[in-house]
Amino acid sequence: MKKVELLCPVGNKDMLYQAIHNGADAVYLAGKRFGARKFANNFSDSELVSAIEYSHLYGVKVYVTVNTMIYMSEVSSVMDYLKFLYINGVDAVIMQDIGLIKLAREKISGLEIHASTQCHNHNKEQISLLKGMGVTRVVMAREMSLNEIKSIDVDIEKEVFVYGALCVCYSGCCLFSSMNGGRSGNRGECVGSCRLPYKLMCDDKEIDCEDEYLLSTRDLNTLDKLPLLIESGIDSLKIEGRMKSPYYVGYVTKVYRRLIDAYYNGENCNVTTKELINLKKLFNRKYTFGYLFNEKSIMNRKSPNHLGVNIGKVIKCDKRKIYIKLDSDSLSQEDGIRFVNSNKGMMINRLYNDKYLLVNHIPCGSICILDNKFGYIFKSGEIISKTIDSALIKEISNVCEKVINISYKVYAKKGEKLFISISDGDNTYSVYGSIVEESINRCISASDIENKLSKLGNTPYRCNDIEMDIDDNIFIPISEINNIRRELTDNLSLIRKNILKRADFDLKLDDNNINRSFSTIKNISVLVRNEEQLESILKYNIKDIYTPDYDLYIKYKDKYDNIYYRTKRVNNCKYNYNNDNLLVCELGEINKYSKNNNVISDYFLNVSNSYSVDFLSSLGVKRVSLSVEIDDYEIENIAKGSKSELEIIIYGRIEVMIMKYCPLSEIINNCRVCKSNKHSYYLKSTDNKLYPIIHSDCYTSIMNSFNTDKIANIDSYLKMGINNFRIELFDENSEDIDKIFKRL
Repeated sequence: MKKVELLCPVGNKDMLYQAIHNGADAVYLAGKRFGARKFANNFSDSELVSAIEYSHLYGVKVYVTVNTMIYMSEVSSVMDYLKFLYINGVDAVIMQDIGLIKLAREKISGLEIHASTQCHNHNKEQISLLKGMGVTRVVMAREMSLNEIKSIDVDIEKEVFVYGALCVCYSGCCLFSSMNGGRSGNRGECVGSCRLPYKLMCDDKEIDCEDEYLLSTRDLNTLDKLPLLIESGIDSLKIEGRMKSPYYVGYVTKVYRRLIDAYYNGENCNVTTKELINLKKLFNRKYTFGYLFNEKSIMNRKSPNHLGVNIGKVIKCDKRKIYIKLDSDSLSQEDGIRFVNSNKGMMINRLYNDKYLLVNHIPCGSICILDNKFGYIFKSGEIISKTIDSALIKEISNVCEKVINISYKVYAKKGEKLFISISDGDNTYSVYGSIVEESINRCISASDIENKLSKLGNTPYRCNDIEMDIDDNIFIPISEINNIRRELTDNLSLIRKNILKRADFDLKLDDNNINRSFSTIKNISVLVRNEEQLESILKYNIKDIYTPDYDLYIKYKDKYDNIYYRTKRVNNCKYNYNNDNLLVCELGEINKYSKNNNVISDYFLNVSNSYSVDFLSSLGVKRVSLSVEIDDYEIENIAKGSKSELEIIIYGRIEVMIMKYCPLSEIINNCRVCKSNKHSYYLKSTDNKLYPIIHSDCYTSIMNSFNTDKIANIDSYLKMGINNFRIELFDENSEDIDKIFKRL
């Protein structure tokens, strides 16, 4: 039986060390560019080479994330980077950008590519498309259940997240950070908009809710479901955490390694109470099994912070001292604690016992006294949680390094050259020494040879077996055996480190500049959400009409041949459209519907370079909508590099999130509240911005708080060679629509 892979996060060299020596089968990490965790420390190019070699020495695979949207101005640099990774033996790269995946497969055919969860991998048609492109693995959307994943019968490796932070929005579909914080989640710069406080509004009234963090998820923890995961046929179990500490990475890896090995050995594979407490101390926002196991609530709306574990309560407090009764754990200097109710945290520097003596440790069940650094009077009964456990960190720091089992073969016959080989089971290296002589004074025995070959010092090797074929009464200098041992181990290490090194090659990209001609034709398309809006735009010269309302599309499709149905963003592609006009939102639909329908691709596909444009066009897409995240400089670069028809949004309220989670259902406790259409619902931020909430087929979308407006830039876009412009209507009435069109 092929064992499931344990894939662990690495954000720096200390995390790499912890992951490898605690049992990772593979690690994923990033360089300084093009990775979706830009604010992790990450690795320079030279550090990447060292990381690959060190990992390979211990038999651990390395996957490098190149999983951001790629701009036209970056294509050459990205391809050089991919070439660098390939030459230096990376096992795979994890990518998001569909155009660059195709380009990389064409130019570096031997490079193994995994499709990032940022690709929104959630249906069979999309995964079949990726498989046909040469992608060898897909990282499944976190919103998929295990049964849904198992039902996708495509012969491709499947990887799932099993532990760590969750995103409330479908990965690759979040524009919240970009539209409101100026930092794109699709570029690895997420500001964490989902971890901020919001109020839920119904029309102009605030809905009573004691919780503030309405979009903040719990952390995923599937340890109790591990047998089901392994038996599902999933190929790789992925831990999240490149922004966490090395201790978090080390301990989570260690626990999963123990349980995975226990499963395959037919042993009990239950997580222990101590392990679970330690995991909570390292980082938790409460736990959930996630959508993977159809858990209904994945949210922790009370706090987005690390909660730690509760260890006691405040029993008395004044402006100078805080008195705490420890009822479930001890407390030591260098620990970190949080006052849960007041949401205040501190490190323990000075710790007193109940006799006011300075100590470095207070046992569970005792009273401890702390200096009041806050000048705040904490109420009696306030809960104290431990968020940093210094003893646990010291324990995790003492890593037992992995060993590599090796064996030797020794051939020593009088009058023939000494021969010794070393093997790790997969790789072998051999050395010939000097002519073996008959002993005159002191002969060398088999035990002498075994003793010298087994002295492996600071190497990662441990001798398991020595096979000898030697004559009696022979002499071999001890120094020669020592020298051969060093040569053997040094060269075995080189073989292991460089086992995937590839030869350099010429990487030449085609000139992608087609110089679009200037056009004065303005093709205006409009997305409408209701019949009133549709009727209001008919008096204008409209190229195409889009609507997400299927009933509206059906009603008017025979009357107007330029009306398009905008399909769903989360889609199992079960409908068999034929000879329809479709504005398509994801790759699976494009793969299925572009052959027999008139298809335009929507901005949700994050198209940010001409290679993605040309790839979609090759699938039969007649017009490609560009990402709303790219600036005018990049729009012009795309226009220069593509012959295909392009469209940009010049006005409208952008959808910044799509979620499987419904805040209305959970907070109002009424799953049908969205069906009435009697009220409008919003999220209200601390700066009083209102983000409309809309629903479709039990999926929740969050709309931006303001309209994107680039109408004034139309003449500039025309000069770039772009002449298809979209207006997206939301709640505008006929009067609002007239004002918009007067500006065109």
